[in-house]
Amino acid sequence: MARKQAVQQPFNIMIVGQAGRLQYEAVLFLASLRENSPNFQGRVIVTEPQPGPNWEKDPRMSDEIRDVLIGLGAEIAPFQSVHFGQSYPYGNKIEGLAAMPTGEPFVFFDTDTLILGDVESIPFDFTKPAASMKREGTWPEEELYWPGYTAIWKSLYDKFDLEFESTLDLSQPDEYWQRYMYFNAGWFFGADPAAFGARFLEYALAVRDDRPDALVLQSLDPWLDQVVLPLVIHSFGGGRPAPELDGLDGAVTCHYRLLPLFYARETDQAVAMMETVAAPNKIKKWLKQYDAYKRMIYQGRGQKVRAMFDRADMPPRERQIRNRIKSAGFWVR
Repeated sequence: MARKQAVQQPFNIMIVGQAGRLQYEAVLFLASLRENSPNFQGRVIVTEPQPGPNWEKDPRMSDEIRDVLIGLGAEIAPFQSVHFGQSYPYGNKIEGLAAMPTGEPFVFFDTDTLILGDVESIPFDFTKPAASMKREGTWPEEELYWPGYTAIWKSLYDKFDLEFESTLDLSQPDEYWQRYMYFNAGWFFGADPAAFGARFLEYALAVRDDRPDALVLQSLDPWLDQVVLPLVIHSFGGGRPAPELDGLDGAVTCHYRLLPLFYARETDQAVAMMETVAAPNKIKKWLKQYDAYKRMIYQGRGQKVRAMFDRADMPPRERQIRNRIKSAGFWVR
């Protein structure tokens, strides 16, 4: 008898929409989702920080962009920046989880993500949360008198009474950054955004306001969310993403971050998709309002950046890529 194919559990998608670059990224995210995952059955929820004492300026998207996103099938969900805001905008992805439907599985994506395929083809196991491994060894930073990777990471797990040893990748050498569970917060998922968000917030505030002694030399800005995320995921029984999630940061999604980096290092397929979904006038009229999209996509600067690099022989560090682009005068944010 043929085995029945597992049915994907319904889930919602969360992104954060905000005035400035993020609102234009949100338009491109939604346009690429509708192009490549047209039958997505879940809700796409754009969580939006609201004005308040933690913001110097109104962080809300423009009415016009909000209407574009709704026209692409998104919902707008406001939230208050109680603990973060202007001083740490990465906190939006923490506090914004409170605006998501309680008890419904969710996948969070940074807005600077391009959808390349069917997101419902990814076999998420929401009982085992995970996050993006598309990262470099950015934290902790090696210092002259620092206690080392093991001491720093163990102090964090100990702070929250979490078991530490099982999080180690024993195929990696001791005191090498990849031995320790560390994620890019560009995507993560879980079974319940309310529970996940509450714990994310609890851990983030505890580390920010009362860090372990081992972290005394370490910067938490902008790394706080990525420092805490492994602890949250581990506390819910999750860990590093399983091989069946390889479509994320692969054939199904592309976390491009900044357009010069995107054109320098991503695949031909991703670049072609970016330019395809950005081409229709109903999308182009909005994206061209933001200088980076105008220059890189519509004025062809992105292709000039692309010609500067061999994707099969890229510089090993992102900083080297940035510096080469800046030296050529092609850097935009």
